[in-house]
Amino acid sequence: MTSHWILGPGAIGRLLAHSLSPITDITLIGRRALPEQQRLTTPEGEERTQRLASVTVAELASHSLPVPGFVHITTKAMAAEAALASIADVVAPTTPLVLWQNGFLAQPRLTDRWPGPVLCATTTQGAYLTGSDGVVHAGRGPTFIGDLNNQRAALAKTLAQTLGEAGFTATPVDDIRQRLWQKLAVNAAINPLVALNGVRNGELRGDAYAVRLAAVVKEVAAILKQENIAPPNGGEGEDAWLALVWQVVENTANNKASMLQDVEARRTTERGAILGPLIDSAERHGLPCGLLKELDSELAKLEAKF
Repeated sequence: MTSHWILGPGAIGRLLAHSLSPITDITLIGRRALPEQQRLTTPEGEERTQRLASVTVAELASHSLPVPGFVHITTKAMAAEAALASIADVVAPTTPLVLWQNGFLAQPRLTDRWPGPVLCATTTQGAYLTGSDGVVHAGRGPTFIGDLNNQRAALAKTLAQTLGEAGFTATPVDDIRQRLWQKLAVNAAINPLVALNGVRNGELRGDAYAVRLAAVVKEVAAILKQENIAPPNGGEGEDAWLALVWQVVENTANNKASMLQDVEARRTTERGAILGPLIDSAERHGLPCGLLKELDSELAKLEAKF
């Protein structure tokens, strides 16, 4: 049985652990100890409790854990490199990594630095934590798996099959860079607005937020065109991007986006990984990005209060 280590027991990490635990060996790894009994609330409101094996990073060296077939890094983007460094001494350099970060910051860096295979995952599964022992699966969505150099198709297929058995709608793809930029576009439109206004995703459909969301998508669509990222679902221009964003809002209406969770916990947000690549690209291509910069500035001011 392949063992899966999940480094970073946040919302996606715990959702992944709950999903994989019935079919394979999993270990959650974090900086702090977690209660053994963990609760999962499904999108239908059903509550399930199961024991999830977990250890702290400090305990790793003294535990005889199964050699991992995959190490899933589910930390925030800005913590991914440090998280990997914290376990590098106890993991073989040939071990496949799976990166679940938002944005497009950690993925190219770790792909370049890790000697073994590096897969990237992008998902619109919605999840948020309810304390140290609970996670709510707030909305289902597709998951795509691939590598930036398109050289790990067989490994991506194997992982997608395992995730499929675990209940994810997972697909191996040969265009994960495109998919990551698509997810970046969705996150840039949704996460800052919900974080700044303290609302769940579905509330963005209201008049108070919809106009600003559409204006952000317009800026993002122009940037992605210059990055040669095709509009989603075979559509054209900003209309296709806006349709995708509203689709995700609908599918995850009850979700607390990760950036809102960070703000509520008074943590630094992933604005650098989500808004940063878009702003950098806009400046390289001489495109306007006033709204993106405005959101970044508002988030920076909010973080300064923590």
